Amino acid sequence: MSKPLKKISLTKLLHQNKNKWSFIKLRQFYQSLEKILKETCSYAELCTNNGHWLDYTGTEMNSSCFSCSSVKPDCVCELTFSFSQLFEGPVFFYYGLSNYYQNYRQYGVSKDANQLSGDTTYFLSPQDTCSPYQYDSSGKPIVPCGSIANSKFNDTFKLYLMVNGVKTLVPFDGKGIAWWTDYNVKYRNPATVNGSLAKAFDGTVKPPNWPKPAYELDPSDAANNGFVNQDFLVWMRRAALPNFRKLYGRITGGDYSQGLPAGNYTLQINYNYPVVNFKGTKKVIFSNVSWMGGKNEFLGLAYLVIGCLCVVMAIVMLIVYAKYKFSDDDDMQ
Repeated sequence: MSKPLKKISLTKLLHQNKNKWSFIKLRQFYQSLEKILKETCSYAELCTNNGHWLDYTGTEMNSSCFSCSSVKPDCVCELTFSFSQLFEGPVFFYYGLSNYYQNYRQYGVSKDANQLSGDTTYFLSPQDTCSPYQYDSSGKPIVPCGSIANSKFNDTFKLYLMVNGVKTLVPFDGKGIAWWTDYNVKYRNPATVNGSLAKAFDGTVKPPNWPKPAYELDPSDAANNGFVNQDFLVWMRRAALPNFRKLYGRITGGDYSQGLPAGNYTLQINYNYPVVNFKGTKKVIFSNVSWMGGKNEFLGLAYLVIGCLCVVMAIVMLIVYAKYKFSDDDDMQ
């Protein structure tokens, strides 16, 4: 079920392009880099040597999630997979979407920054940028308003290790998965009213696609509700490319501090998020990192090579400018 990655040979790529370092050929080099990236790994693995991903879109009839792909209420499907050896920790669990353009400008501005900073003045009077998710059909203001919030990813996952036919829950740690600046600076909850966050939202309604309001996003942790909910913050930080992944949780504690042991696993999915109507796909990704970041060196080396090329070209252009442009200026004088 899990998909091993091919290894990228940067040396081979450089050898193939050793005679193409002219300015005109740089574009072809960029295109060759992009082609190798696409051929070598999908967006899900993001070029990690030990990345494993599972597609659960459910468009194929033999998929265990096929019956859920039409997004039936409370539809649950399961994926089974195995690791033949220890998947070393810390393990990061992501969900991935494809053909999803979070970088579309009109989508990107469809929010109210004043609302999201906790200013209750804008709770009852959302900014026009939130349209068409500014008010509901009865005229009540939507909080949080806008397309980004309304489209928040809402599939949920539970991972089980199968031991002698018995399911053992593998816990996800969803704390600290968002950027520190997001939940400490950029996004703030409104001041509570008589100690209640829910009362601060009086007179407003939840986004149409949300199953519950912002102040009830995490019933198990009162501090993880409202605009500082970790899953909400991860979603609100838009992806630059149409194929992306976002962190759902870490697997770091207890018996799994060293990683996921070899064995059979079952991933239980509450299938809620529709993607078939825009020809998208959904994946889950297991990944890990070393102390210096990603385990694959290709991207780092590619950036270094391209950076060096830019420096060399800058020096060449400076020499050309100094040799010809300066002499022209002297002649004119």
